[in-house]
Amino acid sequence: MSKKILIVDDAAFMRMMIKDILTKNGFEVVGEAADGAQAVEQYNELKPDLVTMDITMPEMDGIAALKAIKGTDPNAIVIMCSAMGQQAMVIDAIQAGAKDFIVKPFQADRVIEAIQKALG
Repeated sequence: MSKKILIVDDAAFMRMMIKDILTKNGFEVVGEAADGAQAVEQYNELKPDLVTMDITMPEMDGIAALKAIKGTDPNAIVIMCSAMGQQAMVIDAIQAGAKDFIVKPFQADRVIEAIQKALG
């Protein structure tokens, strides 16, 4: 059975890019969210196997959303996505329970490697 993934990014273009990479590699994208608040709502509704979470978003940022998701499901698997130069935020995210992080612009092989590793 293919793994269900929720994509969270405030940029529709980024969501489209990562969705393309995932579907081509046999993953099922069950939902997309444009901010952290939507991400938490959809996580609870859809119960995906994994979440790709942008760090910088309006309303609720990725780290706050990560903490909220981990609060309801300590076993949640979340991979953070960030642009270059956000190392401090990436460290915060890992400490908050993120499994890994991928850097934008996305490289397909790195995205798939991170997801396969996180799903164990």
